[in-house]
Amino acid sequence: MHRNRTLIQSIPSPKSEPFKLWLAKVGYERVQEIENPELAQERMKQLYEQKGYSQEWIVKCVRGIAIRQELTEEWKERGIDQNLEYAILTNEISKATFGKTVDEYKNYKNLKKENLRDHMTDLELIFTMLGEKVTTEITRSKEAKNFPECKTAARDGGGVAGNARRDAQKKIGKPVISKENYLVEPEKLKRKRLQ
Repeated sequence: MHRNRTLIQSIPSPKSEPFKLWLAKVGYERVQEIENPELAQERMKQLYEQKGYSQEWIVKCVRGIAIRQELTEEWKERGIDQNLEYAILTNEISKATFGKTVDEYKNYKNLKKENLRDHMTDLELIFTMLGEKVTTEITRSKEAKNFPECKTAARDGGGVAGNARRDAQKKIGKPVISKENYLVEPEKLKRKRLQ
C-alpha cells in the first residue's frame, strides 16, 4: 500500500493530480464507512438509484441483503465452508422456494454474469427473503451443528417459502417466478409502465 502511494505521488504529471485527488477521496470515504457502516448502505442505495431502481425496490433489496448476511453469519458460526458449501445451501433454499437452482434461475431470466437478486421483481425478492429468514430461524432452533444439518434447515426454510409462493400464486392468479430482468429497461421505468 505504502509503495503504491509512493508510486502515484512520484508521477510528475498534471494529468495524475485528478487521479490522486480521486484516490484520496475514495480512501477517505471507505475509512468513514468502516467507522459508520450506515454510510456504506447509503452509498449502495445511491448506486442502485443511479442504475435505475425505484425506492420501493431498493428498500426490499437492502433488507434482503441484511437477511442474507444474518444467514451467512449463522452458517459461518457453524463452521460451514464459505466457498462451496454456501453455494450448495443457497441452491437448496432456491430450489425449495422457486423450483430452480440459482444457475437455473439465472438462465431462466437470461442472465450471464449479472447478480440474480438485481433482476428479481418485488415478489421474488420477498420470497427469497422469506426462505432465507426461515432457514436462519430453523438453523438456530434446531441448533444445526454441521453441513448436513444446515442443508436440511435450508431445504426446510426454502420449503416454507415455496409453499407460501404457491399459495400466493393461486390467490394472485399468475406465477411469482418471472423471466423479467432489468438488462434493457431499468426497474424504475418498468414499474411505472406496469402501474
